[in-house]
Order: sequence, then structure tokens, then C-alpha cells
Amino acid sequence: MARKNLIEISAPNPERMDAVAPRDNRPIAGFVPQERSATPVGGITKTLGNITEKMERASELERQLATGQTIVELDPGLIDASFVSDRLAIDAAELAQLVEQIREHGQQVPILVRPHPESRGRYQVAYGHRRLAATREIGIRVRAVVRDLTDGQLVVSQGQENSARTNLSYIERALFASRLEERSFGRDVIMAALGVDKAALSRMLIVIRQVPLELVNAIGAAPDIGRRRWLELGERLEKADVEKIIAELSADDARKISSDERFQRALVLATKKTAPKPAVAKTQLSGVPVMIKKTASGATFVFDGKTAPGFDQFVQERLKGLFQEFNKDRGA
Repeated sequence: MARKNLIEISAPNPERMDAVAPRDNRPIAGFVPQERSATPVGGITKTLGNITEKMERASELERQLATGQTIVELDPGLIDASFVSDRLAIDAAELAQLVEQIREHGQQVPILVRPHPESRGRYQVAYGHRRLAATREIGIRVRAVVRDLTDGQLVVSQGQENSARTNLSYIERALFASRLEERSFGRDVIMAALGVDKAALSRMLIVIRQVPLELVNAIGAAPDIGRRRWLELGERLEKADVEKIIAELSADDARKISSDERFQRALVLATKKTAPKPAVAKTQLSGVPVMIKKTASGATFVFDGKTAPGFDQFVQERLKGLFQEFNKDRGA
């Protein structure tokens, strides 16, 4: 059969169907072409199918790029930290362990970044700060998902990832909440970022108000210390010498112990009752420029140097004689 006729049969014309229909009057849809006629049409169909498949793959790739689902490799030097910190510090021992894992097995989980809103050609991390630090130390490119994120979307992604991976301690999460509040994020965004309700968020912010940041930094992340203990420390600090506690926890010997142990030491120091300051009774001698301050254990004479300059030296030179006269009167 000629190719022209074959094509006509493959694409039937309603006006000529009576010329090609079989004698049993079956519809053209039931017509089965001969095997030798399938080759040209099959090749065209296969080619069109390949083109369609490639177009679909290209469209899917564009969709993934648009939604940030494609993993790319970036130079760690082009990536900056998030604009709001969610950690006190990256633990050196944990980082060393992560470095060895990536060296041995590669980076299994990509980080999430966005194009830097202020620096063209740079990026900003939403989550994966430790993985970024590890790849920097190793000297390799970091596997990342790049996604356009607003500030709110970034902090929600940052908080939810850390909550899911349980990387942050309670006090770090509380600090993250406080920093977001300082940047005027709404409570709904902060709750979404941390995965907490209003009551839990309120308790986090109470802890940060009760425990000064300087003391939190002196203690550290304290990964095993939860909400109840931090609230307890905050309550005890109301009657404690906070500056003294910070000084003790900042000493070299305290830095050698774990942050959980430093928290326990802070709790003990905050529990100790400081001795009350002795009551002071002040007396002004009539006609004499001297103030006497008396306590249960002694007395202090305060000379008014402006009113009677040199009077303190005058009295000091005569103290020995006064003391001898005092003992004589007592019969000593």
C-alpha cells in the first residue's frame, strides 16, 4: 500500500469512510493496520513522545527550582548566618564529630538558604549552621536548597527545623523567642517557629526576663536543663548576688566543667542566703565636725574635711594619750 494511502487510513476522512470500510461495516476504529505500515507512524509517535517527555522533565526542573526543591552545591564562603541567632555557640566536640561524619559519609542532609536580601551574589542560612561550619572546616562545597524566603518564612523554617532535630536546648529556644520578639515579630510567627502555644511562649520569655543574658552566657546551653529548673533559677535570683554568681561561673575552673554542671552550681549559689548588711546608726556630735557610724561590731568616725581640715590628723596624734587616759579611768 502506498504511503499516501497509509497516512490517509491513519487519519480517516469522514467523506471517504465508505471507500475504506470493510464489508462487515465495522467502524474505522476497529481497523488494524498491517504490520509493515506501522513503522513510519510509530517512529513519528516515538519522536513526539520523547520531545514531550523532555519538555515535562524541563518543566518539572523549573518547578523544583522555583519551589527550592533542587539541591545545589555552593561555596561556603558565600553564605552568611541567619539575621537572628538561635544558638549560644556551636559546641566544639559536637562540631568535630559532625566533621568526621561528613568526611566519611558525605553531607547527607542539605541546608536551607535564601538569596541574601542585601548582598547580591551571597546567601543567608535559614537552617544548617553546624553543617555549614563543618563543610567550611573540611574545605568542601556545601549542599543546599536555595529558596526565596521572607524574614518571617526564614525564622519559621529555622525554628521548625531545629525543633524537629532537637538540636537546641530549652534556654537557647527561649533566647531565640526573645530575639524574635525584640525584632518585632508577632506572637503567631514566634509560636509557629518554635512549635509552642501561648502559655509555653510566655514562660520562655519570663525566664529570659528573670535570668540576665550575662548569666546565661556564663552557664551555657545546658542541654539537660528544662523549663522547670530555669524558672526555679529565675525565682531564686531575685534575692541573690547575680554579679557574684557570674564571676564564679566565669572563672577558669568553672569553664572546665559542663554547662549542665555550671547551671547546678549557679542554682546552689543562688540558693545561699547572703548575710544581711549590718545596721548602721549615725550620730552627729553637737558642735564637732565628726559623724559617728555605729554597728554591732564597732564604730567609725568620719571627719568633715571641708569644715575642719586637719582635725582628723590632730585627733590621730592624740589617740595614744586618749587610750591611756581611758585605761586609767577604768583602773587598768
